[in-house]
Amino acid sequence: MSNEKAQPFTLAGTQIMPGKRTIVEMPAAQLYTNTPLNIPVHVVHGKKPGPVLLVCAAIHGDELNGVEIIRRILQVASLRNLSGTLVAVPVVNVFGFIHKSRYLPDRRDLNRCFPGSETGSLGARMAYLFKNQVLDVCTHAIDLHTGAIYRSNVPQIRANLASEATAEMAQAFGVPLVLNSVLRDGTLREVAEANNIPVITYEAGEALRFEESCIRPGVRGVLNVMRHLGMLPPSKKPNPKVEPSVARSSMWVRAENDGVFRPMVGLGHRIKENQLLGRISSPFNSDEVDLISPCAGILVGRNNLPLVNEGEALFHIARFEEVKEVALQMKEFTANITESGPATEGEPPIAP
Repeated sequence: MSNEKAQPFTLAGTQIMPGKRTIVEMPAAQLYTNTPLNIPVHVVHGKKPGPVLLVCAAIHGDELNGVEIIRRILQVASLRNLSGTLVAVPVVNVFGFIHKSRYLPDRRDLNRCFPGSETGSLGARMAYLFKNQVLDVCTHAIDLHTGAIYRSNVPQIRANLASEATAEMAQAFGVPLVLNSVLRDGTLREVAEANNIPVITYEAGEALRFEESCIRPGVRGVLNVMRHLGMLPPSKKPNPKVEPSVARSSMWVRAENDGVFRPMVGLGHRIKENQLLGRISSPFNSDEVDLISPCAGILVGRNNLPLVNEGEALFHIARFEEVKEVALQMKEFTANITESGPATEGEPPIAP
């Protein structure tokens, strides 16, 4: 066993000694009330050298499940035996978080502003700060997201599987569904991969909610990745091993007309080609339109708002080679999360 000791770790001008933890208040902006606005960055620096893992949430300010995931991760007792460094940012978009909004005050999406600019828009400046002060000192990253407001995602990993290290992190996280997702310009994932930082995105739940069925797998998944990277010792009570299935493609079923939307299938369910997914009706006449699935797959995302306009995305279907097997995996995974009880004392039960 190596007796090598870690060196001091520096983030945004703050030095953290081995075996110590601190919160770095990183100045992001100043409100027009002259109030400073900081991004709190939790740093847990192990006594032994190892990877530097960034875990961040609320880059869209209304996506809250990741905020709770990080709170629980920071309370895990095994962090005392950490090798390497955990850099945890519960809220990246502090502006949006304050206003319960996905966006920045200028309506820009922070996750379309990377790598940013020191002299650009507010979004560009915040992206530049976060990339240069936080992301660039990390070796790996996990970005925690939910669906948008009124839209839910089943727990899933999105990753660029062309990168071997990224694919291994996606496998280790331990949820049944992995979407091989292209890198979109301006995102944290895109700029991280461009700088050879393996990064995965965990998508689960809906904006502006805490959902235990999404939070608990997220906590387990982050810890699984940390063990995979050698940052934590093996678990004394290992979770059931999950072999994720990779979607070969995915598609959205959209509203063909305006009206009142009634879904008839649940998240995570197996979908058959030509299956009835839901109906759109009018409250003013007897018109009704059936929504038919164009393909077989697993329902990984769904609109929750009954009032829809033409063209709105309603059902997100991921396509797999073996749909039946994936559906069974999802059912077992959900049952395991639900029946296992609170992961730690004081956590709420999963609501039915």
